[in-house]
Amino acid sequence: MSIEIANESGVDVDETSIVSAARFTLDRMEVSPLAELSVSLVTQDVMEQLHVRWMDLPGPTDVMAFPMDEMEAGRGPEAPESSPALLGDIVLCPGFAEDQAATAGHPLLDELHLLTVHGVLHLLGYDHAEPEEEREMFGLQNRVLADFRAALDAARRQDTQRGNDERLLGTAGLDEGTDPEPS
Repeated sequence: MSIEIANESGVDVDETSIVSAARFTLDRMEVSPLAELSVSLVTQDVMEQLHVRWMDLPGPTDVMAFPMDEMEAGRGPEAPESSPALLGDIVLCPGFAEDQAATAGHPLLDELHLLTVHGVLHLLGYDHAEPEEEREMFGLQNRVLADFRAALDAARRQDTQRGNDERLLGTAGLDEGTDPEPS
């Protein structure tokens, strides 16, 4: 799975973490590993231009999704005729998302993770125009986001434990980088 990210927003964000959120969502939705995705982070001015041009709505917004090829969410790598396909583009506006994050009481990166999951789901055909669609999409979004956060927490705990283990082994002279002193 190829995920390209370009940050032209002027806001310093953890791009690797945003890519991880996209990859986690695509994996969770069983999208073919041959799929390609583009994520762009833009300024509020650029987002406003896109919002007016493509949605005919004034002002900037937080996320827009531009699907390309038709892909089935449940299509795995073993499906017949698997071939690389450009899933589409997700455009995020960190400057706009900052206010939403502050209102929600969480960090900007958490908001960008949410918007990334939201954008991927839009690329996979989910929408929230009707109440039933909204319940389905936001329910799925919340489950994927909760699982992503749980996976991040588990990885952090594992990294902490690995660091503690390495320090303990180093103190005991059992780390791989040093030879024990001869007796």
